[in-house]
Formats: sequence, C-alpha cells, structure tokens
Amino acid sequence: MSTEQKPKTEQKNLAVGTVISKSELFIEKNQKIILIVIVAILVLVGGFFGYKKLILEPKEATASSEMFAAEQYFKNDDMDKALKGDGKHLGFLAIIDKYGNTQSGNLAHFYTGSAYLSKGEFQKAIEYLEDYKSKDVFLGNQAKAMIGDCYMELNKIDDAIKNYNKALDNPNDMTTPFVLFKLGLAYEIKKDNKKALESYKRIKTDFPASSEARDIEKYIVRIENL
Repeated sequence: MSTEQKPKTEQKNLAVGTVISKSELFIEKNQKIILIVIVAILVLVGGFFGYKKLILEPKEATASSEMFAAEQYFKNDDMDKALKGDGKHLGFLAIIDKYGNTQSGNLAHFYTGSAYLSKGEFQKAIEYLEDYKSKDVFLGNQAKAMIGDCYMELNKIDDAIKNYNKALDNPNDMTTPFVLFKLGLAYEIKKDNKKALESYKRIKTDFPASSEARDIEKYIVRIENL
C-alpha cells in the first residue's frame, strides 16, 4: 500500500468506526424504546395469527354449515326462507349480519342479491350485489351482469350498460356471450345501433360455439338493414 493510500484507508476505517460507535450509543440510550417496539410488533403478529386460527377459521366453518339450509331453499326457489330462514336455520340476511366478515358471509351477499332480483326487488338486489366481493371470474362477472339486469328493470339504461361492460372484464365462454347479447339489447334501447351491432358481431366472431351465437345473425341483419 502506498503512503498516499494509507491515510485514506485509515480515514475510511475511522469514519466506519465512528458510525458504529454512534449506532451502539443510540441503541444503548434507546434500548427500552426499541424493546417496546419489538414486543409490540411480536404482539401484533401473534395476535393476527391467533385471531385467524382461534376465531376466524372456526367462525368460517360455522358460517359455512349455517349456509347449507339457506342454499337448499334458494335452489328450490323458496326465496323467503332462503333470505329469512325457517325458524330453525338462519337465512342469508342473518348470516350476513352474524358472519359478514367470513367468506360465507360474503357469498351470502351474492345469494341475497340474486334472491331479491328473483323477487322483483331490484334496488335491494343492487345493494347486496354491489357488496359482494369475489376473485372468482364467473361469479364476479355474473354479479355485475345481474346489477345490469336490475338497472334495466328500473329503466336506468345507462347504468345497465355501465355494469354490463364491467361484466365483460376477464372474458370467458360461460358468461361473456350472454352479457354481450344483453348489452346489445340495451344499446338498441338507447338507439345506439352502431354499438349494438358491435356487441352482436363480437358474439359471432369471438364466441361462435355459444348458444347466443346460434340466432345472432338475425339480430345483425336486422340492424344492418335499418
């Protein structure tokens, strides 16, 4: 090492040593506060996992069990008992109140919105369907499409179109063709034949195997001849 490099190295080592000394001094002076912060973090982490394991998971299991009877009533088109229960088993409304922060409680919003749509109570259906949060593409799109259906029934066509378009996110063979058809009808009511035609043609080109594609040609021809 040259004589010029040696002073620089010594200065660097001295600077590093100073930083370390200051850090040690800071820790020494504030060790109580640091210890409190560490303990607080451990308590929070432990509390979260404890809540999840001891409270949330058992609650989820109970909610799922309670859902069974309501789901059976829903499948049998007995919407009143599905919503309000039968005196022995909870309905979807009570499940939402009691288990709203569980996955089953969230799913109950979907069922409740669907039930109110079936009963013709469209505004209530919208409220519950909008509260439903799902990562499932099929159910998520279906919920948005049903909100669109409710707005169509309420003669709020612009809101219907808005929600039908939302239901086209993450296209799939099961829901997208039917939503496109509904969207086309909504655009026709708005006298927007250009966008209606685009919706119908998309069914023909993108989903030729769908049931909606079988008769879509007559809708396309009718608009083209206007």
